[in-house]
Amino acid sequence: MHRIYENDDITVFWDSERCVHSRNCVMGAPDNFNVNKKPWVNLENADAAKVWQALDKCPDKALSCVYNHDIKVLLEEDNCRSAAYDAGKKIGECDYKINGETITMFHTEVDPEYGGKSIAKRLAYKVIEMAEKKKLTINPTCSYVAKILGE
Repeated sequence: MHRIYENDDITVFWDSERCVHSRNCVMGAPDNFNVNKKPWVNLENADAAKVWQALDKCPDKALSCVYNHDIKVLLEEDNCRSAAYDAGKKIGECDYKINGETITMFHTEVDPEYGGKSIAKRLAYKVIEMAEKKKLTINPTCSYVAKILGE
């Protein structure tokens, strides 16, 4: 299972298949990580530095974090994509198509000017999370998405 948790400043990614449940995140930032609640990651009023420090102690790197750099990433189901925007300008997208119970994620691209900010990861996770919640089988023909999924 892949989940994305966001606030205005940071985005946290969680890959449950990699997680060995060390509880380092909970011990490092108990106000933000609580396994007895759903969702178990709460970034409301989060201290970004404290979250980063807690995630840095994750032994399996199942949890990771990036700064958002004022880039908004939205799931646009009507357009079969997630899209990244900087001040209203579209700077990236992850495209997909749904056929029955299968979602094919076939293209992820970010304007090269915005490289190195993990925008592609945010785009892909938005679609992956939606697909998993809808119990769709993911067919990652996009090489970047396949890499995230470990295929």
